[in-house]
Amino acid sequence: MKDRENQASHLRQMSDEQLAAILREACQTLFKMKMLKQSDRLDVPTELRRNRRLVARVKTIQTQRKTAAAAKA
Repeated sequence: MKDRENQASHLRQMSDEQLAAILREACQTLFKMKMLKQSDRLDVPTELRRNRRLVARVKTIQTQRKTAAAAKA
């Protein structure tokens, strides 16, 4: 539980450009992991879940920032 909170707070401190770079990298890794899973060569299945959740966290933070910016305008 603490790990997720630490990761989320760490992600919230990043700039929009950094978040976009992390999202891009995580999506590429997720794609590769999905291909490995299909061919039964994925060593650590929990990495797939962890990476999927990282993508979700980054997208959530980006959405929250867009919503906050729209509320200010």
